[in-house]
Amino acid sequence: MKPLSLLVVTVAVSACANQPMPPGAQAVGESQRSAPVVAQCIAKDWADRSQQQVISQVIVANDQAMDVYVPGQQPPGGAAAVVRPSWTGNSKTSVGFRAGSGGGSNAMGDVGGCL
Repeated sequence: MKPLSLLVVTVAVSACANQPMPPGAQAVGESQRSAPVVAQCIAKDWADRSQQQVISQVIVANDQAMDVYVPGQQPPGGAAAVVRPSWTGNSKTSVGFRAGSGGGSNAMGDVGGCL
């Protein structure tokens, strides 16, 4: 019975990991740059423009997936750029934007400069 339950858990985790954008996130674009580089670029641009602290949250170990929160927004429900591995094969990273409960939708256009 244990091998079957392990298989079910493995399949469920694999299915979730193969979804590049989380629910509620709108795709912005893809990049040939790695997820940490893209996330750092977004965070730096937002911090420089706003002169406010920007929070980055690692979602998957080794910085393979990250959320970068719009200045003034807080995890878990705040507006954020979502940086995920690309599953298309044409690029390394997929980037999206989640408007969240606190707004910040005008920051979506700023993300494109880091792709």
